[in-house]
Amino acid sequence: MEHIVIIGNGISGVTAARHIRKHSDKRITIISAETDHFFSRTALMYIYMGHMKYEHTKPYEDTFWKKNRIELKRGYVSKIASNKKQLLFSDGATMSYDKLVLAVGSTPNKFGWPGQDSIGVQGLYSFQDLQQLEETAPNNKVCKRAVVVGGGLIGIELAEMLSSRNIPVTFLVRESSFWNGVLPKGESEMINRHILKHHIDLRLSSNLKAINTTSDGKVSSVIIEETGEEINCDFVGLTAGVRPNIDFLRESELNLGRGIKVNRFLETNIPDVYAIGDCAEQMESQANRKPIEAVWYTGRMMGEVLAQTICGTKTAYRPGNWFNSAKFFDIEYQTYGQVSSERNRAAHEVHFHWKHRDDTKCITIAINQQSGEFLGINTFGIRMRHELMDRWLIEKRSAEYVLNHLSEANFDPEFYHRFEKDILKAYCTQFQKVSP
Repeated sequence: MEHIVIIGNGISGVTAARHIRKHSDKRITIISAETDHFFSRTALMYIYMGHMKYEHTKPYEDTFWKKNRIELKRGYVSKIASNKKQLLFSDGATMSYDKLVLAVGSTPNKFGWPGQDSIGVQGLYSFQDLQQLEETAPNNKVCKRAVVVGGGLIGIELAEMLSSRNIPVTFLVRESSFWNGVLPKGESEMINRHILKHHIDLRLSSNLKAINTTSDGKVSSVIIEETGEEINCDFVGLTAGVRPNIDFLRESELNLGRGIKVNRFLETNIPDVYAIGDCAEQMESQANRKPIEAVWYTGRMMGEVLAQTICGTKTAYRPGNWFNSAKFFDIEYQTYGQVSSERNRAAHEVHFHWKHRDDTKCITIAINQQSGEFLGINTFGIRMRHELMDRWLIEKRSAEYVLNHLSEANFDPEFYHRFEKDILKAYCTQFQKVSP
């Protein structure tokens, strides 16, 4: 019986295993050094904040795996001997495979800061990171101040988590405005204000220079590069992005770049070895898509596609239109299609921006200035229907069509305030259109 071995029990690896089982009777083994069972990584913050327990984050009962004949092995793979189709574990054990799926995920970035490996310094990616956070920052008596370094989605999540336990947080963001390499100006500035409203000490245009430690190796303070200011703290969260977790593969024959290079069928340069999820680097990436995307839904999609290939129906990975969602404290964010920041915006891309007076809701619609085509939308505090937005992008609808039909896409619950009339009026004013 053909043996499929999957390294990594995140959304990519588990989705591949589930769909291979749906389509075949192959032997399947999932290997993970992190946890015994699959859990929702995006729910880590809610465990710390007391909204959920770990067992609530497991989508499947522990009996699911045996029932579906998916073997689980807890262990760390230290080497791949592809010429023998064999894995070597850190404890000296070995395992043979017929086909190998690398779904090994990401690891937090470090940039050589002095003190970055001290006690009390960590990222937030794995279950072990959550356990370490509970030890270092259980409350505001043990942790009198925390510093979070890096202004992305993980950074703001970690700031919210610590704040939920009344731990004062200083948030170092190297950009002049939060996440302004991704968000347009109006949105980024709104989130700046929202962070400050939640009593976070937001420091824009601020880089970490060094982390100071006590004689026993625990973090004691950080130094800001631009000013030389020293901030006393008991915890430092490093959230300056992530990178593919591929260091253990450096001595292998795999073609590596920033990640594991794959073609559109998720095949590596080694026969019968595949890579999926945020460790995979697309060599033939679609227009307006990045070669590496650390996003939950793309990982799931890759798992589904690869399962078809492994089970005999060779299928290309086509991610379609970009989509993502997140939360900035209590403001929900969705993005569909292409909405560029100021620094990345093409000459043909113009924006319509509307913000509600309460400063917690806004939308930005990207428009092709020449054709009037709808390129994408960002929404904050207003939910939109994924299926409809995706259809309008595929159909290349005009921005005016989208504005006039925006109420059809609204996904907010009944009795929520609606703003379509105000949004359309603002659009007509900005672009000198006649109101319908």
